[in-house]
Amino acid sequence: MNAIETTGLSKLYAPGVGLAPLNLSVPTGEVFGFIGPNGAGKTTAIRTLMGFLRPSGGSGRVLGHDVWKERVEVHRRVGYLPGEVHLGRDHSARELMSRSCRLRGGASDTYGLEVARRLELKLDARLGTLSKGNRQKVGLTLALMHRPELLVLDEPTDGLDPLVQETVLELLREAASEGRTVFLSSHVLSEVERVAGRVGIIRRGELIRVEGVGALKASLPQQVTLRFARPPRVDLAALDGMTQGVADGLDFRGLWRGGPDALIRALAGESLSSFSLTPSTLEDAFMDEYRSESPRKEEAHVA
Repeated sequence: MNAIETTGLSKLYAPGVGLAPLNLSVPTGEVFGFIGPNGAGKTTAIRTLMGFLRPSGGSGRVLGHDVWKERVEVHRRVGYLPGEVHLGRDHSARELMSRSCRLRGGASDTYGLEVARRLELKLDARLGTLSKGNRQKVGLTLALMHRPELLVLDEPTDGLDPLVQETVLELLREAASEGRTVFLSSHVLSEVERVAGRVGIIRRGELIRVEGVGALKASLPQQVTLRFARPPRVDLAALDGMTQGVADGLDFRGLWRGGPDALIRALAGESLSSFSLTPSTLEDAFMDEYRSESPRKEEAHVA
């Protein structure tokens, strides 16, 4: 059984505005990255999957349960972090953790306390006194504390300092290693690249591509930067596989598509001072996907 399975699942606020029919399968145990710019429809998709928004059409199942008709059961089995954490200002994190345990029939808070320790969260401070980053830690602790089968996280590292961001990524890797599933929406593409096996790219409410991170990056050219020790005899810009080649004296930069063998052979008789061949990143792949769209008037959209 897939952790998430949708067929034509949509949430339309007006014609062309909202989540277009979504066909998506996320296997159990996968870390799946869900990426797109602000307003692309990521949050609408997540809120529809969680049963906070009634679908306009299609069907969706989370852990085998209908996202709308069985949303209470979905909520029981999923650890959810919204894009904006809103919690009662007069409560402490410890009080909210105790309440969560009671709602789950006396579940243990042992792992939650461990998560809070690793996130360096002060459990007894009133939430109204906490910074945005510390409120984010509270939301993360509540989402993770019961080791749910599925984590649905919308911008989980928002407002966190770099060290805590790294801890969050470690926690997500650990969840996947335990066979649990992570559905991760984030605009920090370098983080998604480090933890996700596959990504889905959403644009104006439509899922336009789903692919493994490695395959997506491999489909793009690598960046070539080098400096010759003396004037070269080879015309690198003319090589098959080289695009956007620019020579500036002894310096050269361009984009190389394909394996490195042909490039290395072309340089075999040259004297080099420096050479680098840098693989494309997930961010490069993301930007390439968006640039590939023919220019047209942007339509109004929602998060």
